[in-house]
Amino acid sequence: MNAGQHKHQTGKPKSSWVNLAVDYGPLLVFFLAYRHFSPDKSADSGVGAVVAITKSTVVFMAATVAALIVSKWRLGKVSPMLWLSTTLILGFGTLTVFLGDPFWIQIKPTVIYLLFAAGLFVGLARGKAVLRLLLQSAFDGLDEAGWRKLSRNWAWFFLFLAALNEVLRHTLSFDGWLSAKLWGVSALSFLFTFAQIPMLLRHGLGSEQAVDEAESTTPHD
Repeated sequence: MNAGQHKHQTGKPKSSWVNLAVDYGPLLVFFLAYRHFSPDKSADSGVGAVVAITKSTVVFMAATVAALIVSKWRLGKVSPMLWLSTTLILGFGTLTVFLGDPFWIQIKPTVIYLLFAAGLFVGLARGKAVLRLLLQSAFDGLDEAGWRKLSRNWAWFFLFLAALNEVLRHTLSFDGWLSAKLWGVSALSFLFTFAQIPMLLRHGLGSEQAVDEAESTTPHD
């Protein structure tokens, strides 16, 4: 093992679980809060469901801010991706609370996915891998071609997630949408991320680093 590898392994704290908690903790809290506040399953379209959505949205916003603080505390940084997600969650969450309309919290993922996809595609059109800026120091060692391929793949994946969110929110109840968002969409994101590992290995990353970074950079909203 050379000195650079030793520094990478010893100088970088094991933070995969922190990244996962920061990325998916608020969504899990939102899901549990809605389950707690919802009066019963049959009240999905009634007043009780609107009250439950409003209360759980407030909890979601608080959990998102807490995740931001944890990211700064434990990881020493807040990624641009997390800043943008938090800003939009607070904005659309506030609209949901004041207007009492779940549309805003459901449309939020679509907006985030489309913004990410647009940013990546514009960057690619200009010959730049914007994903490197969003992920900051992640995938250290990945060559330029690898960054462009990763940016392209994520751009298309974000478009797919935007379309999927629209299908889910138009065809499912709020309860069904939230469950699909937490379990189904999250699982797809993990599968997509780990599917990138062979490409990462071909473009400069070692196998252990590729797995570690994939665990901590799963796309989220």
